[in-house]
Amino acid sequence: MTHPVLTLDLAEEADTAALGQRLAVIARPGDVIALYGDLGAGKTTLARALIRQLAGPETEAPSPTFTLVQTYRAASQASGLTIWHFDLYRLNHPGEARELGLEEAVDGLALIEWPERLGRDLPLARLEVQLSFGGAGRIARLVDLDDWSTRLNGDWRSPE
Repeated sequence: MTHPVLTLDLAEEADTAALGQRLAVIARPGDVIALYGDLGAGKTTLARALIRQLAGPETEAPSPTFTLVQTYRAASQASGLTIWHFDLYRLNHPGEARELGLEEAVDGLALIEWPERLGRDLPLARLEVQLSFGGAGRIARLVDLDDWSTRLNGDWRSPE
């Protein structure tokens, strides 16, 4: 089965942040966004912009590299959405993620940096955002393993 893919050029850090803001606008409870990429590829930049779009522009959104997870509440009282930001870089075994509340995040929005650390525990329904260095800046490759392509306007296509 092929999944819709959207490839975007992110020439500047502001473009990465804009992508995070765009995803925040269409995110819903139960969504999972898996953020892939090498160190410095922009995973935390994208996550921070998404969090601030939902929780408010003044929201402190530090990288959860050492705490492993940070939670935030969406500013809209109507949504009641909890945002879970996981950074699994320091995990040694997928089972350790259960201790972080990954199962509790199913009713909120889960942003997962280093999702490959989850192995088979990674939720099947998700949006994969693969960030890499290329051209004048970065490249984002979005792979829809849920219904994001119906929510996000863009040039979605099947993989080559």
